[in-house]
Amino acid sequence: MTGRVKGKVAFVTGAARGQGRSHAVRLAEEGADVIAVDLCKDIESNQYPLSRAEDLDETVRLVEAAGGRIVAVQADVRERSELRAAVEQGVRELGGLDIVVANAGISPMRSYAEGGEAGDFVDATDVDLIGAMNAVAVSIPHLRDHGSVVITGSTAGMMKGAVDNPLFGPGGAGYMWSKRTLIGYTEQMALHLASKFIRVNCIHPTNVNTHLVHNKEVYSVFRPDLENPTREDVMPSFMRFHAMPIPYVEPIDISNMVLFLSSDEARYVTGQQIRVDAGSLLKSPARID
Repeated sequence: MTGRVKGKVAFVTGAARGQGRSHAVRLAEEGADVIAVDLCKDIESNQYPLSRAEDLDETVRLVEAAGGRIVAVQADVRERSELRAAVEQGVRELGGLDIVVANAGISPMRSYAEGGEAGDFVDATDVDLIGAMNAVAVSIPHLRDHGSVVITGSTAGMMKGAVDNPLFGPGGAGYMWSKRTLIGYTEQMALHLASKFIRVNCIHPTNVNTHLVHNKEVYSVFRPDLENPTREDVMPSFMRFHAMPIPYVEPIDISNMVLFLSSDEARYVTGQQIRVDAGSLLKSPARID
């Protein structure tokens, strides 16, 4: 099946690499044009490097190679005015807006012992929660009827006690609280946009093979018994985390769900919390039912 979102325009945040780039390319492969934004610089509390301008350039190349037009803008999801300008530019050049993928996220997981502080919580919530809400807010005036909003949540937001785990630090707590809060936000927005047949859904991935998972802070959470755990050290723990015998899912696994929810195949699917998690929450006694 091809052309599942042919003629549509998608706005994707965090599009320079990882899940965001994968979503932009997958939508382009199925006929969409793309408005792509990313910060392309670091946030101090976030210990792993964030994307750079050349990463966004590569997304442009890949989307165009897939046959899509693209408007790429360096913008900060924490600044609504920057997102508004990016969307307005994209709508002018591409002719409209049908799909929103509020994907940008960070996970600053320094523990207090490692220098974590309250500002880490603020940074995480500003990007992961406010950033998603900003992306939706600037899109609503332009979204055509029968459109789709897809928000990136996390299985971490669906686990009891995760926010209070000291191993995650204040930034990790902010990440998880943000993802949990997006559950209710998704349902409210789905309700208020339903009269225009605009669907709003939230995808909750498990660990995804991106920089957000592959960094020393996350490795330390999974192997707190080691001072400097490596990828090889954490792989057995990653495997035990899932019901299916895999360490993590790939960005394309999430992108395929984004595509489905953005297509007319999901025309009556709205207000849903959809896990792509290899059964991780089936194994978790701490899951929120």
